[in-house]
Amino acid sequence: MEGLQRCFVLHSRPYSETSLILDVFSEDSGRITLLSKGARRKRSNLKGALQPFTPLFMKWSGRGSMLVLTYAEPISIGLPMRSYILYSAMYVNELLARVLETHTPYPVLFLDYLNVLRELAQAENPEPALRRFELALLDHLGYGIDFLHCAGSSLPVEDTMTYNYREQRGFIASLTIGQLTFTGEQLKAIAARRFETPEQLRAAKRFTRIALKPYLGGKPLKSRELFIPRGRSTGK
Repeated sequence: MEGLQRCFVLHSRPYSETSLILDVFSEDSGRITLLSKGARRKRSNLKGALQPFTPLFMKWSGRGSMLVLTYAEPISIGLPMRSYILYSAMYVNELLARVLETHTPYPVLFLDYLNVLRELAQAENPEPALRRFELALLDHLGYGIDFLHCAGSSLPVEDTMTYNYREQRGFIASLTIGQLTFTGEQLKAIAARRFETPEQLRAAKRFTRIALKPYLGGKPLKSRELFIPRGRSTGK
C-alpha cells in the first residue's frame, strides 16, 4: 500500500469515549501525533495492535500537529520485554517522546531504536544497550563531543589522566576531581561504545545524564520515578 511507514507507538492516551491519541515514532517522518478514531471500541481490529514495542505499518492523513490514522497493521508480534527490562524500554520511549521535535525525520535513529529494543529483549543487563542508545541519540541531536582529544587541541586523552567535562567544549585535562571528571580510559570506552567493566558503565551513565539534561529540562522522567524494580537495575 502506497504511503506506508514503519512505526512504533511510544505512548498512547484515551481521547473521547472511543479514540486514542498516539505518540508515534516513524521511520521517515520522525515523531508525530496521531488520532486513532474508534481504536477503543470493543470490536476495533486495532485495539490490540497499537501497543508500544510492536512494529507497525502505518498510514495517516491531514496536516498540522494532529494527524488522523487511516491504516495500521502489525509487521510482527511485539518484542518481548521481561519485567524489569520493560521499565528500561519504557524509559527509551519516554526519552524519545521528550527530546525529539515533531515532524523531523530521523531514519537512522529509527534503526538505532529498533536495535536497542532487540538488544533489550535479549538482555540480562540492560545498561550497555541503554548507554549505546543514549550516545547515538546525542549524536543525532547534533551533540558532537570528541571523547578522544582534549578540547581545543589535537592532544589524545591518556588512560590514567583525569579530564573535566565542559559543556559545549569537551574534555579538559585537570587534577580537580568531581562529578564532571572522567579518566582517559573511561572516555575511550564511551567513544568506542564498549563497556566491559562496571566502572565504565557508571561513567557512561554519568556522562549521558549530564549531556541529556539540557534537552530534558527541569521536568523529571516518569519512568525514573515510577519504576524501581526490587534488586534489579533498570539502567536508567
